[in-house]
Amino acid sequence: MSLATMKFSAVLFGMAQSLKLASARFPEFRERLKERNLTAQFLAKDEEIGRWVEFRNGKIRTGSGLYANPDVTLGFKTAAIGAKLLTPPINWLEQINAQKDFVLTMDGPEDLSNWFAQTIMQSQTAGWKFGVPRPDGCMRYCNMTNGGPVFIDVKDDKIVRILPMDFDERDPQPWTIKARGRKFTPPRKTTLAPHGMNAKSIIYSPDRLLYPMKRVDFDPNGERNPQNRGKSGYERISWEEAIKIVADEIKRQKRVHGPGAIAVSHGSHHTWGNIGYYLSALFRFSNAVGMTRVHHNPDSWEGWYWGAVHHWGHTLRVGQSETYGTVEDCLQNAEMIVFWSADPETTSGSYGAQEGTIRRQWLKDKELGIKVVHVDPFYNSSAQFLPGKWFAPKPTTSVAMAMAIAYVWIEEGLYDKEYVRTHTEGFDKWAAYLTGDEDGIPKTPEWQEKETGVPAKDVRALAREWGSKRVYLAPGGWGNGHGGACRNQTGIQWARVMVCLVAMQGLGKPGVNMGNLQWGCPVDFNFYFPGYSDGGMSGDLENTGMPVELYQRMPQLASMNTNGQRIPRIGLPEAIVEGQTFGYPWVGKSIEIGSYC
Repeated sequence: MSLATMKFSAVLFGMAQSLKLASARFPEFRERLKERNLTAQFLAKDEEIGRWVEFRNGKIRTGSGLYANPDVTLGFKTAAIGAKLLTPPINWLEQINAQKDFVLTMDGPEDLSNWFAQTIMQSQTAGWKFGVPRPDGCMRYCNMTNGGPVFIDVKDDKIVRILPMDFDERDPQPWTIKARGRKFTPPRKTTLAPHGMNAKSIIYSPDRLLYPMKRVDFDPNGERNPQNRGKSGYERISWEEAIKIVADEIKRQKRVHGPGAIAVSHGSHHTWGNIGYYLSALFRFSNAVGMTRVHHNPDSWEGWYWGAVHHWGHTLRVGQSETYGTVEDCLQNAEMIVFWSADPETTSGSYGAQEGTIRRQWLKDKELGIKVVHVDPFYNSSAQFLPGKWFAPKPTTSVAMAMAIAYVWIEEGLYDKEYVRTHTEGFDKWAAYLTGDEDGIPKTPEWQEKETGVPAKDVRALAREWGSKRVYLAPGGWGNGHGGACRNQTGIQWARVMVCLVAMQGLGKPGVNMGNLQWGCPVDFNFYFPGYSDGGMSGDLENTGMPVELYQRMPQLASMNTNGQRIPRIGLPEAIVEGQTFGYPWVGKSIEIGSYC
């Protein structure tokens, strides 16, 4: 017997004993073993040796060798590979790569295979205690809201309070930015958006439904009485009955009308994660069922996707610029920030809680010397938080104001000519339009005043100061897209002109960028955490970011919807009432695909 074979056999024996020990010590694990009856086989394929483990009515029986007809087989190409992968401490990356290379395989029904794999892992964590006792008798846990991470204090199975998380010396140290003789470090606690503090109120709301309800005159197997929707009352039913009604309706729709009759829609954003986010479990389920996808238009960043994307040259940011590291550059090098249709103090800059507020507060540091300007019809919260010159163009008209600024730069030579020559294309056509050579209408500050209502002298003064300083442009909620003027009727042109302005001043040069400090703090790129669009457990390689980010880290069965029909989200009412609708899909995978839509 080889050394690898002996080691593999010893590891399997130890694993079987750890299962028995966990069952003997921990009642919760013992209860789990009652959930399934099956026999699992560990196998080294090269020498056909292994060990089997039988789970029967909560009891464990095990033996060395091969079982005649196992329900599940965990196979390793060689005994040496098996010993390496199973020897603690477990290297999960090696296990993932082994699965991708098929040197580690799992054979058997998916539900039994999944239960067996999870049980093996739980045997290592059985008995772990979660939470930290508090002086008032509460137990403190960590959780995640849509407004940021939190501490949750629980007593007698009830939430007592929700708090931002305070960090101590055991937690990683924060980043520090050195700028102009000053040091800037975020506080040692999380920042929670106001709506995140409402999680407790939502959970204990008297209006929350705690169990399934069915309309009293709805019989899924008889009279459905659709004419009484919204009129008749409701009665409580069991979860089993609710699941059966839904499952039977899905099967009926597919049987009678085909999968194309089932439309699956969802909110644009949920609580992110590998399970709860719609790109994860919902996509796996809907792909398995078969359905017509309700295609979401890019209404969060409409102007950037349909307009600005064509000015960037090439990008995977669906029309918006990158944000990485921009906070440090802004604090170190910028001399002025122009917030244009940007109110991150109200909107949290999308998703980021109030962490950006702390960074923007640093702009008040007089030693930094960063001036602030606001362009917005509304004197918003950010303008009040960061006082500075406020320009108030009439709604939807600020495209004209931006063109007038660019006109002044051209007429007075206040743009980066060398950057424009070496880093841009099409400037001659842009300049011809602004100066009036193309259409006979110079886009002067006086021209824009008639449309925007902003005095020409103020626009000319802004253009001159902007053209003589290193300026950050902060358009929209993120300071580089999403929200703001990109959603209105001139949003496409507004997003396009924002890109042209920052390009004329040398985008990417020290102190010249896009951002409002909501995004762009220093990041450790060696650390990976599943992100916004990675796809979770969906296996969906077409409609998520999984093939780019997650698939090589989290192997899973690919899922695909066989029905190619789609309904544009804003056309869903017409699709239901009129039976058809039309639209233009957006594709975030490349600028080339997006261009023809």
